[in-house]
Amino acid sequence: MPYKPEAVERLVAAIFARAGCRDEEARTVARHLVEANLVGHDSHGVIRVPSYIDWLRKDMVRANQSARIVFETDTVAVIDGQFGFGQVIGEQAMAAGIRKARRHALAAVALRNSGHLGRIGDWAIMAADAGLVSLHWVNTSGAGILVAPFGGTDRRLSANPIAAGAPRRNAPPLILDIATSAIAEGKIQVARNKGEALPEGMVIDGAGRPTRDPQAFYAEPPGAIFPFGGHKGYALSVLCEVLAGALTGGGTSHPSNPTARRVVNGMFSVLLDPTVFTPAQEFAREIRRLAEWVRASPPLEAGGAVLRPGDLERRIAAERRRDGIPLDAATLDGLVATARGAGVGEAIIAALEGGVAEDAA
Repeated sequence: MPYKPEAVERLVAAIFARAGCRDEEARTVARHLVEANLVGHDSHGVIRVPSYIDWLRKDMVRANQSARIVFETDTVAVIDGQFGFGQVIGEQAMAAGIRKARRHALAAVALRNSGHLGRIGDWAIMAADAGLVSLHWVNTSGAGILVAPFGGTDRRLSANPIAAGAPRRNAPPLILDIATSAIAEGKIQVARNKGEALPEGMVIDGAGRPTRDPQAFYAEPPGAIFPFGGHKGYALSVLCEVLAGALTGGGTSHPSNPTARRVVNGMFSVLLDPTVFTPAQEFAREIRRLAEWVRASPPLEAGGAVLRPGDLERRIAAERRRDGIPLDAATLDGLVATARGAGVGEAIIAALEGGVAEDAA
């Protein structure tokens, strides 16, 4: 059933506010989660709300925290997220990096001890909206070890996403946002909620056997996700551990870490002002030429089209803003139960049902 985005966002913000977040923090977390649903990344959307609230109650994430500068120069910032919500800490860390890159051409931001940062593409978009090229590497130093190394059969790494972005003049930015795992763990949750099988080659069960059953991933002993592209994704995942884990000071993925009971993200980001490296008009012209060149390739399938990085998300967002965000029954039930558990008023919960998109009403 599709629901109006604003109705979903109101409910989610109310849940976090009732759970102890200040209003601004509650709205920020809700906005990012709903935005993930809007662009089709349901694995990082409101399906996460029950887990976030559970983590908050268990002190695995903390409300109303701010990014703390541990060390900085004109171009470097080492930031401690103090286990705050990643949607808030991520915005603050990127704002610091943007200020430095605008003043000094480039910036390197080493973020550690952040709560779950959500959709990493958000941070590349934030930098691109400021006119900056950016690259982002992420790891999980605490809980969240999910991925088998290439050739291995048990969990040793996290999903370790990578994002990058480039601004375009008078056009949406080019945005890369991928996990180094074959599938994001949240997408396994989505498949389990919908009662759907996983694609081939995504996960193995606890005995190391390939499976399409999402429940096998959560069984005892637990299954593991393959790295994408075999040894290539595995190598990129290890690089994420080096940059987002070791270099930030947050730690690489290991069950003996002091943060092992928390879902803690580290992120290493590099932000660049392209106009320092090449004249602004030349950069804009070259990016436009590149985008047009790849887009003009004859499609492989009849009626198909070549998409540029970020095009698919923008297309889905346009559809979902018009038609509503689809929520499966399990996700909706989880939202409602979490709302009631947090003490959200029945009128706000009922408003979600009143927020069913018109075409589905």
